[in-house]
Amino acid sequence: MTAAENVCYTLINVPMDSEPPSEISLKNDLEKGDVKLKTEALKKVIIMILNGEKLPGLLMTIIRFVLPLQDHTIKKLLLVFWEIVPKTTPDGRLLQEMILVCDAYRKDLQHPNEFIRGSTLRFLCKLKEAELLEPLMPAIRACLEHRHSYVRRNAVLAIYTIYRNFEHLIPDAPELIHDFLVNEKDASCKRNAFMMLIHADQDRALDYLSTCIDQVQTFGDILQLVIVELIYKVCHANPSERARFIRCIYNLLQSSSPAVKYEAAGTLVTLSSAPTAIKAAAQCYIDLIIKESDNNVKLIVLDRLIELKEHPSHERVLQDLVMDILRVLSTPDLEVRKKTLQLALDLVSSRNVEELVIVLKKEVIKTNNVTEHEDTDKYRQLLVRTLHSCSVRFPDMAANVIPVLMEFLSDNNEAAAADVLEFVREAIQRFDNLRPLIVEKMLEVFHAIKSVKIYRGALWILGEYCSTKEDIQSVMTEVRRSLGEIPIVESEIKKEAGELKPEEEVSVGPAQKLVTEMGTYATQSALSSSRPAKKEEERPPLRGFLLDGDFFVAASLATTLTKIALRYVSLVQEKKKQNSFIAEAMLLMATILHLGKSSLPKKPITDDDVDRISLCLKVLSECSPLMNDIFNKECRQSLSHMLSAKLEEEKLSQKKESEKRNVTVQPDDPISFMQLTAKNEMSSKEDQFQLSLLAAMGNTQRKEAADPLASKLNKVTQLTGFSDPVYAEAYVHVNQYDIVLDVLVVNQTSDTLQNCTLELATLGDLKLVEKPSPLTLAPHDFANIKANVKVASTENGIIFGNIVYDVSGAASDRNCVVLSDIHIDIMDYIQPASCTDAEFRQMWAEFEWENKVTVNTNIVDLNEYLQHILKSTNMKCLTPEKALSGYCGFMAANLYARSIFGEDALANVSIEKPIHLGPEAPVTGHIRIRAKSQGMALSLGDKINLSQKKTSL
Repeated sequence: MTAAENVCYTLINVPMDSEPPSEISLKNDLEKGDVKLKTEALKKVIIMILNGEKLPGLLMTIIRFVLPLQDHTIKKLLLVFWEIVPKTTPDGRLLQEMILVCDAYRKDLQHPNEFIRGSTLRFLCKLKEAELLEPLMPAIRACLEHRHSYVRRNAVLAIYTIYRNFEHLIPDAPELIHDFLVNEKDASCKRNAFMMLIHADQDRALDYLSTCIDQVQTFGDILQLVIVELIYKVCHANPSERARFIRCIYNLLQSSSPAVKYEAAGTLVTLSSAPTAIKAAAQCYIDLIIKESDNNVKLIVLDRLIELKEHPSHERVLQDLVMDILRVLSTPDLEVRKKTLQLALDLVSSRNVEELVIVLKKEVIKTNNVTEHEDTDKYRQLLVRTLHSCSVRFPDMAANVIPVLMEFLSDNNEAAAADVLEFVREAIQRFDNLRPLIVEKMLEVFHAIKSVKIYRGALWILGEYCSTKEDIQSVMTEVRRSLGEIPIVESEIKKEAGELKPEEEVSVGPAQKLVTEMGTYATQSALSSSRPAKKEEERPPLRGFLLDGDFFVAASLATTLTKIALRYVSLVQEKKKQNSFIAEAMLLMATILHLGKSSLPKKPITDDDVDRISLCLKVLSECSPLMNDIFNKECRQSLSHMLSAKLEEEKLSQKKESEKRNVTVQPDDPISFMQLTAKNEMSSKEDQFQLSLLAAMGNTQRKEAADPLASKLNKVTQLTGFSDPVYAEAYVHVNQYDIVLDVLVVNQTSDTLQNCTLELATLGDLKLVEKPSPLTLAPHDFANIKANVKVASTENGIIFGNIVYDVSGAASDRNCVVLSDIHIDIMDYIQPASCTDAEFRQMWAEFEWENKVTVNTNIVDLNEYLQHILKSTNMKCLTPEKALSGYCGFMAANLYARSIFGEDALANVSIEKPIHLGPEAPVTGHIRIRAKSQGMALSLGDKINLSQKKTSL
């Protein structure tokens, strides 16, 4: 039994700041105080006993002066007191005083107040002394016939626990409870009785169920849950019984209780693989997701649907339910929508893709005008990506999707528009038949684009794929329209001068004349800066970008103009038209260069942009065939290579997933016989109810059994030396938010050690849940002490402390052995995760804590060092393998991980191999870590520092 398996019944709040009272004052309060004083004194006695004090002198005082009282609070406290107080002498015999206590129990079991009877029966479930229980059996049996249901249901529980622990005290318990169940009307009593029969005498439980199997739907939900559990256990133990009970499970799918429906659906899936059963269970899950308001419930049930989908034979059934699954998109929570879209995308096939696209198009249009929810923009992004994936997998759908999505290029949300642009770029490259449609639609929305990044992308697409004379002329028209009146500098100066009215000039005073860098006069007035809004409203988009100082878009425009001009020359034979078009393109570039060198833009043009525009001017002036090939063929080939590499990666990941899913049985595989299989090998026949209970209580024995190398010995930490009087070692068991320390304590002396106590303290975001109880250790004896620690965040934590004890017969003070520190590894909380490049960049910009770690290693290979870091930090490399392949002496990679607390951790590895120091020189460089919390960044940095060097085997 680990500490996680011990059932906790009572939580007691202990005020830590109060001084512990003396035994004499407590005795005085318990003897002579009023009810209030006695209550407080009894609370203090309970707390002191929990902290390890024995207080044997108070036992008789409490029996004489507190036990006879009829106050309900006193009676409740007494039940806690009798549970924790030592009831035996050191040699294991029952204390004489307990006979008096036993008589008090018997009187309480016959008390006229049903609360006192019920509470006493609940307390008896915790007693482990058969001598105390034996005289009470007639009174416990009598409580089964009490008029109040509270007493009856607790009597059933008391009989169950006594039968389980001491069967000889009540050997006829199953028969007694069966008779009780037949005549009982209360739902909670029936549930407890039925549950006892399941675990004590399954045949009797089945006999009862067979008599009322047609009325199961009319039972209360708590009884229905227990019936589902019984059917599950019976059908797994004896598969021939399935036909008898499967109709009952089908009926329970229509229960009014969501919990019953959920358990019945899960049971139905494990009992039958028939398509009708899978469809009924999946339909039940979908209804639960839609009707339940709690997002956590929705996510849990969605996970069950995803598990169903992973079974190859079930996938076909779920494909028919895709439209029902999409009803979940009505939930406003983004995480639920994300999982739903991913599930729908995994299930899409040629049969249902058309319907799926129609629904997603409607959802996209809905988000167009909805701005009240903060996640609307992110949801729109998800929809765009899903439609993108559908169109890539099913090219026939692209023609329906593209016109709807291209409306979003003019959207204020740059992220959604960027996703649309990426989709359009891929579609126009892959689907030749859609190019005219995409170009036409792009020209329609071009003037409405508000983001400079999207504008650049749209320019590139138009420049690359406009292949007809008419389209090229349309692009030039749109560029002129977006640039406004040219030359830009002169038209802007005229505008500024023309805005001054005569009366304003008089009132303002003399205007100031400025000479620009280009040698022209610019008239500036104090009023010219008073009305910038009107001017900015009238500006065409591209002109606005240039005046704001963003000349990178000008370099992109120059490339686009060069491409379409060279293509125009090859399409049109008339020399006059060729020269006219080239001249117009060169004029646009020249006027942009002029503007960049003037003082009108907010930022001057950069040298890189000047070089790019100048190069384009030179290319157009010469029109050489080589440049024509570079501008009009090489760019498209680069895009084609990038898309094919991306497609290969997707196919590879899908292949890996399908390989995981398809379990192939080899000819020489051994056959497992149920009767000969060890319990931990029954993977397909595991008791789901028992597993879920153990998982909730933190028992991970099943997980450890799955990995034979994960031995407990690897996780044992030595706490004291072998020559210390008390030897201690701890097994550190980490289970998500809980750490259980299983400490083995060995008495290495020839003396009896009394009050041997493990005292612990923590550093970091750890908290000790309970103080371990003291022990008495015989000479050379050993014992296990359990301690629970709660974890609140992903930080390096330290648990330290000591063991104190008294030596029997010695008059000296308490002895103390100091323990070694236990370091809690944050790797137990960090798991590899994936995110897109855009999300990584966004988080990198947002996170405020950065930790820079200098590479100090003995590894000489760049790839080997990266793999070593990935292994020791549990992070995932987001940089694709192809980008890391080859050897140039340098490497840069992005890493990402997420903790179980939902914290993100980012890292950028920038390393190099110093060639001049020889082939055996170690890798050098830096690792930058970014996280939202300081603890995460520092802890991850410490972990990298500790594990940088490869240990020699």
